[in-house]
Amino acid sequence: QPEGDDLSPVAAVMAQPYTVLLELAALDGGDGTVTLEVHPEWAPLGAQRFAELLHAKYFDGCRFHRVVPGFIIQWGIPADPQLYSRFGDQKIKDDPVQTSNRKGTVSFATSGPNARGSQMFVNLADNTSLDEQGFAPFAVVVDGMEHFERVHAGYANRGPDQAQAKQKGNAYLARDFPKLSFIQTATTRS
Repeated sequence: QPEGDDLSPVAAVMAQPYTVLLELAALDGGDGTVTLEVHPEWAPLGAQRFAELLHAKYFDGCRFHRVVPGFIIQWGIPADPQLYSRFGDQKIKDDPVQTSNRKGTVSFATSGPNARGSQMFVNLADNTSLDEQGFAPFAVVVDGMEHFERVHAGYANRGPDQAQAKQKGNAYLARDFPKLSFIQTATTRS
């Protein structure tokens, strides 16, 4: 976990499942709210990292940079590149897969074993083949899945360069990919 932060609010929220509201903007057809239920018992390390990211306001302004229609929508490169170096480059260990990658579940993306940072995806279909690859869901959409299905997919085959996005954040994404849908705010609901 990043040094220098008082993560006591994170520890308090981790005791049991909790709710997160994602206020989405620039969707095809308007804005919308998605409600996630985070389940620490499914993936404790993933749920803890998600709570740390929420506490840091990491997702505010975060673009959905990868959309694969019928498969997944990925996000986790923040508006501010300094936040990426603080969290995205700080990898966490894998959680064992406790629940399947069904439609509406949220899992961390990874580049290999014990390499989860800050990028994650929502499953747009039942992607159970991801289970054996070690993608451990930590949350599920309980309301507003229809809003994820309206995330702009127009850059699907020619989307942002992740290296540039990590280095420049929204200065690059908003300029070169102005139609990307994004998370306006992500907040924990008591």
